[in-house]
Amino acid sequence: MPAPSHVETAIFLVLLAASAYGFWWRFGKVVRKIRAAKPDPGFSLQPIGKRIWDFFSEVMLQSKVIAQRPLPGIAHAFVFWGFCVFALVTLNHFATGVGFPFISRDGWFGRVYFDWAAVFAVCVAVSIAGLFIRRFLVRPKWLGGNVSWESGVIAFLIFNLMITYLAAFWWDSKPVWWAHTLTLLIFMPLIPHTKHLHLVLSPATVFLSRGGFSNIPPLVGDEDFGLDTGKDLTQIVALQAYSCVECGRCTEHCPAYNTGKILNPKEIALGVRSYLNEFGPASEEPLLGKYISQEAAFQCTTCGACEFQCPVGIEHLPIIIGLRRGAVNTGKWEDDYGTKLFLNLERSGNALGFSSTERQKFIDKQQFPIFDGTQEYCLWLGCMGGYDPKGREIMVDFGRVMAHLGTTYGVLRKEKCTGDPARRLGNDLVFQQLAEQNLETLAQSKVKKIVSICPHCVRTISTDWKEYGEAPPIEHHSEFMARFKDKLPQTSGPKIVYHDPCYLGRYRGVYDEPRQVLARSGQVIDPPRSRDRSFCCGAGGGLAFLGEEKGDRVSHNRAKELVATGAEVVGAACPFCNTMFRDALSAVSAAPPKLLDIAQIAAASLPKE
Repeated sequence: MPAPSHVETAIFLVLLAASAYGFWWRFGKVVRKIRAAKPDPGFSLQPIGKRIWDFFSEVMLQSKVIAQRPLPGIAHAFVFWGFCVFALVTLNHFATGVGFPFISRDGWFGRVYFDWAAVFAVCVAVSIAGLFIRRFLVRPKWLGGNVSWESGVIAFLIFNLMITYLAAFWWDSKPVWWAHTLTLLIFMPLIPHTKHLHLVLSPATVFLSRGGFSNIPPLVGDEDFGLDTGKDLTQIVALQAYSCVECGRCTEHCPAYNTGKILNPKEIALGVRSYLNEFGPASEEPLLGKYISQEAAFQCTTCGACEFQCPVGIEHLPIIIGLRRGAVNTGKWEDDYGTKLFLNLERSGNALGFSSTERQKFIDKQQFPIFDGTQEYCLWLGCMGGYDPKGREIMVDFGRVMAHLGTTYGVLRKEKCTGDPARRLGNDLVFQQLAEQNLETLAQSKVKKIVSICPHCVRTISTDWKEYGEAPPIEHHSEFMARFKDKLPQTSGPKIVYHDPCYLGRYRGVYDEPRQVLARSGQVIDPPRSRDRSFCCGAGGGLAFLGEEKGDRVSHNRAKELVATGAEVVGAACPFCNTMFRDALSAVSAAPPKLLDIAQIAAASLPKE
């Protein structure tokens, strides 16, 4: 392009200043709101290595974007990579506007780089056109009912940037340069005014995660009740709220949304953003109200599908559980089932409300050895294993498997609920009491290793109790049995469809071990939604104890999918999944498949005693 005149340079500088001001006018407000929120308790950048890897993988390589939605994911990735490549091109373009370009097409580096950028320009143009068609013509339902005109404008501007860049290869003139420049200067101030703010914020959101899946922050001091009002919002929550790209991935996989509930995880994040825009982070206005529904917050099963799917690092579960904390700890949540559950946990030490003598009777009847410190494992019964009839059957069969493997174990004389339902529903006082009492019991009993049939117990003991002390290492019974799978009998049994429990899969990353155990007893198949995309049974988040749910039952939705596989047996690895499917399978099929835990399936192949 011919060198710009002084007048053209002056016009360019005025427009650039106006564009930069338009960008900062909105972006500065967002930054100030985020900084004005309170710091996150317990936040640490360590381990820094994991953060750097997550940033490289999820941001630079766009791994999560591509893995969960391959075709649109690749398109989005090319747009992102194109932006990275065009950063240097854009800086050089602006430098050209003041007569000092630092990269020339005449040099070898300029020729190579500009040609390389041209390849990406073609990829970006094709990708953004495809994304435009998907959003405005195909329009998947989880994107929402309202078509965002802003997305259309942004897509047009990105497309135009690529076209004007490519045009300069054939006609390197001032009209083309100005067309590209004006598109850039219009695009810049629009970014912080739209959902495309994620272009700037999401890299920071991914890097500044809480450091673990569904990592619930501790409450600090007597005045911290959770997320009750604006002043309780933390910097990470505010950052994540402004980072939402409204892609609907969380909505697509949410069991509550997919069964006709009010809850939409995307609207939780957007609700926090709207609250911050109107009231700010120092407001005393309740968070649950104008923008976020209390009913929606308590419909979450805490399955973690939303958090797992989010491509920009939003951690929905700490936000939702934080909102529950704010409602429960301040007495704003009134629910008869919830009140009964908390009373059961306080008075009886278990979620079902039974006397502890019932657990002792079961132990005596089955002649379970009492843990005395000499055995290798403490077998944790939990509420379902100690009181639920079907859960007890699982415990008996798993005990047989442990005996067959020659493992010494014992059960505790006194054991209370881990506090999982109280933790997920936001009752920190009850959870703390249960955690501290159990930790004291384990310490007094000199327990070194724990094994449990319940993924909820495993998660709570291994992760949530850390606020109050360090528990002995605990593993799920699927992990235990998989380690000794070669010692289990190999039989040619029925076709078994395996259901991945949320708290074993997404929370713990255990997918192969249960399948390895089941493969010893039959042909293992997967339902359409399996592994990290498994669909919830509906019991998590304390919902198993909150009575009848609205809309379709989550368990029925999943049961239909399991029945449709044609399997003779449904293999479960969680007593809560087991109890939810117990009625659901019969409700959706006249001849339902048999429902068994993996321990029961393994025990059926053992020699008769």
